[in-house]
Amino acid sequence: MKKNPLLSGCLITLAVVAFFVALTVAAVSFIGKGARWGMGEKVGVVEVKGLITDSRLVLKQLEKYHKDPRIKAIVVRVNSPGGAVSPSQDIMREMEKIRKDKKIVASMGSLAASGGYYVSLGADLIMASPGTATGSIGVIIKLSNVEQLTKKLGLDFFSLKSGAYKDAGTPFRQMTPEERAYLQRLIDNIYMQFLKDVARARKMTLEKAKSLADGKVYTGEEAKQLGLVDELGNLPDAIERAGRLAGIKGKVEAVYPEKEGFSLLRLLLGQDPEESLRGLTALPYPEPAFLPPWLQ
Repeated sequence: MKKNPLLSGCLITLAVVAFFVALTVAAVSFIGKGARWGMGEKVGVVEVKGLITDSRLVLKQLEKYHKDPRIKAIVVRVNSPGGAVSPSQDIMREMEKIRKDKKIVASMGSLAASGGYYVSLGADLIMASPGTATGSIGVIIKLSNVEQLTKKLGLDFFSLKSGAYKDAGTPFRQMTPEERAYLQRLIDNIYMQFLKDVARARKMTLEKAKSLADGKVYTGEEAKQLGLVDELGNLPDAIERAGRLAGIKGKVEAVYPEKEGFSLLRLLLGQDPEESLRGLTALPYPEPAFLPPWLQ
């Protein structure tokens, strides 16, 4: 460096330029965010779409809106055929907690069935389009049996297990009557949880909820007549309704969560590298190889 002052000067200049470029990018990002959000009262929109296999991203977005004083109400936009039981319950329970402080409206898209309907139960108000497919209240475990096929292929499978029911539902042999009864009890237990939440959230008797919870899919119009939905309307209607419930005067404006991809700047500032790298995948979180009983 001492022998080549020109090279030294160039390196210092590049370092200074890089620093100011990074500073400018951060400032523009911050200003853009402020301009997008503005200073007035807003309605935050959270999306629940696709198969519900993981609740973490939705819970994170709900928490962010809950803590933000500019967000006066939340709309949870549901476009899902259902999914795993636990994450559906997680989202619903979190919505119920937030309702103590802020109004929440569930807005159903083209499909909000089973687990998608379960999530919606956590809202103060449920809105659907007349043609929305919803309901499908029930639980199912999908199993298969390929025993005959494996025999034709000359394959043999066996299990070493610690308990009698550890491999219940395996596709490589016939299910025993005891295993069938065990899995049916499991389904019945989860179904009863779903049923009680429907009855409680929709303020109807358990008998009335059970009469609607036979797996049928209803249109939004039918669901409103049956008491499963409160009002008919699209997403803009739901945003407007949430804003009015929260006492917002004038025009009701909505904000959406930022789509965060991989960011070298966030990584350098100390964000969890795994969180950053998730932005490089198609899914926000890896999809598990096996899902618990479906809410379908």
